[in-house]
Amino acid sequence: MLKTLELLNKHEIIKSYEIQDFRQGPDFYFLIVRADLNNSTVLYIREYVSEDEYHYPYHWQEENGTLLVRWDNAPHHPGLKTFPHHKHVGEQILPSYEITLEDVIKYIVACLEEL
Repeated sequence: MLKTLELLNKHEIIKSYEIQDFRQGPDFYFLIVRADLNNSTVLYIREYVSEDEYHYPYHWQEENGTLLVRWDNAPHHPGLKTFPHHKHVGEQILPSYEITLEDVIKYIVACLEEL
């Protein structure tokens, strides 16, 4: 969890964030965060991390709720090269090489630089 919060604190694209849920045990943590970005978009972060598991969706959207990109590793698209990691871009389901929050933030920064 600390790595996630460090990333949110150090990146200039993060205007503010709110921890919406946090639970931990001796060998796991579960975290939900809403991060407001400087360009008026929102990144929802959900992570479950244990010694044996890493589950995530990262959901980037417009303020009005319109999806920009959602990354996750739910194993429901087995034909993809990066299975189970994938991203939803509009109606498309694409392979995803962004599998950590750091990767996702880098992707968002690159998208914003293109604008």
